[in-house]
Amino acid sequence: MGEVNSEAKPKRRSIWPHSSAGKVVLVGIAYFLIGYGSALLDPFVPDQLRFPWRLTAWVLSGVTFAAHIAHEVFRLRNPPLKTASQAAAAVAIGAFLLAIGATTHAFLVQSGTPRWRFFLALVLWPIITAVPAFLVAFIAAAVLSRLPTRRVAE
Repeated sequence: MGEVNSEAKPKRRSIWPHSSAGKVVLVGIAYFLIGYGSALLDPFVPDQLRFPWRLTAWVLSGVTFAAHIAHEVFRLRNPPLKTASQAAAAVAIGAFLLAIGATTHAFLVQSGTPRWRFFLALVLWPIITAVPAFLVAFIAAAVLSRLPTRRVAE
């Protein structure tokens, strides 16, 4: 029958998905976890630490955004347009998940805010966040792709 290649390297397992869509969804979930997780813990943060706490969530989201762009440019060698599209899609997914969380919270807690606004957020939050994310990611990827890279032997 067939021979088994005993010299073949075993594949390394990774939590990072291999498909582009999987990576975008994973990063979008990371944005959601950062935003929603910090909001869940917000009531337990003392008043004098509330601003630094919220700033930490923004910084973590920014680091996630920068890491995603760097991965697309340096690891995958994607052009700026594809990098920006992938980064903006991840941001839009994160914003959509946060809008779902806000809408769910509005239905569970009696608030005076009209509920139609939360349904509007399901459409607007992804757009409002994805457009600037696309522009920033496109510019960053265009600049980063012009930097000289050093290829490391694998």
